[in-house]
Amino acid sequence: MNLISSMTGFGKGESSNDKIKFTVEIKTINNRYNDINIKSPKFIRNFEERVRKSVKNKITRGRIDIGLSYEMLEGNEIVVKPNKSAAISYQNAIQELSQLLNINQEASLQNYLGLPDIFEVSRLDEADDSIWDCLEVAVENAIQELKDMREIEGEELRQDILNNIDKINDFIDHIEKQSSTVVKEYQEKLEKRIADLMTNNYSLDENKLYNEVVFFADRSDINEEIVRLRSHLKQFEFSVKEGGVVGRKLDFILQEINREANTIASKSSKIEITQSAVEIKNHLEKMREQVQNIE
Repeated sequence: MNLISSMTGFGKGESSNDKIKFTVEIKTINNRYNDINIKSPKFIRNFEERVRKSVKNKITRGRIDIGLSYEMLEGNEIVVKPNKSAAISYQNAIQELSQLLNINQEASLQNYLGLPDIFEVSRLDEADDSIWDCLEVAVENAIQELKDMREIEGEELRQDILNNIDKINDFIDHIEKQSSTVVKEYQEKLEKRIADLMTNNYSLDENKLYNEVVFFADRSDINEEIVRLRSHLKQFEFSVKEGGVVGRKLDFILQEINREANTIASKSSKIEITQSAVEIKNHLEKMREQVQNIE
């Protein structure tokens, strides 16, 4: 049996060598697709595609937000210099905005310090491969913690879904038992209504009564729906127990189960069957919400 994973989770990973320390945080929520978003400082931005590939190989579905940060350890040389072209572009834009708004306000150095990419930060003594080797460890640690959390929640979802399946099976048993008496009860009610309306001299046309009962039996027969409902539910349960990446598959089967429950509710004229069909739909809605969060 493979584990089921929730699409909601959080993982944090750290890694360091004698020069640099990386921290990676990954947060995920449910999403139909694999939507990866990365925020990183400029110094390590060129590694984003490698990070994306590592995460995509391990996480197949969900909105995935990744935060990368680093800390240079003491004794390692860092070169910080102004980004001249960016600073001049900012200055020209500020002057143009002042003229456009007719605001005569001089910009101070303080106004520029918080602007993106106003400084260029670089290291002189660390090769790219060495940086990635350290960052990769932090990424893998964060992914593993995330997967562990998603699998724990996924197991809780699995158990809750299986409990709902057991309850639905009980209601199907009740529907099947009640459906076996529907035609006979209808025939008895029909005969009583005719007897109440007619005089004692009335002679009941057995052929017309038979045709009416046959028509009702054909219109209200839910045996096929019950068979399909059991079949879909069994397939759904098997997929839940089998595990793996089954979220989309479960969502599709659930739609088919709901379709049969709707048909049973619409065809039935017996209140006990209708009530059981409504209860089945209530449990299906609970499972639908849970399935939406399964990878």
